[in-house]
Amino acid sequence: MYIEKVPNRNSPPAVLLRESYREGDQVKKRTLANLSKLPDDIIDNLKLALKGATLSMTEGIPNHFEVIRSLPHGHVMAILETIKKLGLDKIISEKSS
Repeated sequence: MYIEKVPNRNSPPAVLLRESYREGDQVKKRTLANLSKLPDDIIDNLKLALKGATLSMTEGIPNHFEVIRSLPHGHVMAILETIKKLGLDKIISEKSS
């Protein structure tokens, strides 16, 4: 896989994620994704990742993502479902006494 910039005559170049494959003796390329809408720094990081470089994934996350809510899962969800089935959620107060 590789990233290729394809020039366009009257618009910005298309940035495409592609892979090469063989069909008989011919080498062909298949477009996997259009990355044109992504910022340049993300595209540069993808290029490095495709070359095998190790990247810090947490470095850019706070700038691009916001946690709105986190759903319970695993043992937390099991406990909450047990509390609901026993009806304890109706008698346990949300406020501390």
